[in-house]
Amino acid sequence: MSNPTETSTELLERLQHQVALFARRAEQTRLGGVGKARNSMDRAAYLLLNRLDREGPMGVKALAEAMGIDSSTVTRQVAPLVDTGLVKRTSHPEDGRAVVLALSPRGRGRLDEVRDSRRRLMAQVTDEWSAEERETFTELLVRFNEGLADWHAGLSHRDELPEGDAESASGVEGTERASEGA
Repeated sequence: MSNPTETSTELLERLQHQVALFARRAEQTRLGGVGKARNSMDRAAYLLLNRLDREGPMGVKALAEAMGIDSSTVTRQVAPLVDTGLVKRTSHPEDGRAVVLALSPRGRGRLDEVRDSRRRLMAQVTDEWSAEERETFTELLVRFNEGLADWHAGLSHRDELPEGDAESASGVEGTERASEGA
């Protein structure tokens, strides 16, 4: 849609505004409200732990590739997870010289706790929705996130966006596809 009509421009303006509000409210919810801490987890930690849970132990490079982010970013984000015992470093089963990252029992427990809390929140927020509305919203959100992931993956130059928009265009981490359990 390279030449949006006035109507679609207004609709796209509403959409981008709602996405911005969603990102802010999601962050406030994660923190339990302004300045409060609750059963929450940093977005990067949640995505990393989810990936390790789904795919099992893997090296930093493989984890970075799977998440669509740089290895140095994974290294930086994993360090506090190792320090707090949520992730453990182990020897690669086939190459004892290599190190792989694995979800620790403590990490599994914490991830289960956060997932349960988030499921309860989603149930509360959508309590008055029909099952069909929940399904439709979920399908559209998956499609939207996959579109963002595809767009990010297809970017060859960050200067395709107006200045300042490249970093905040989506509010999503890396290029991980929504259907992959972000």
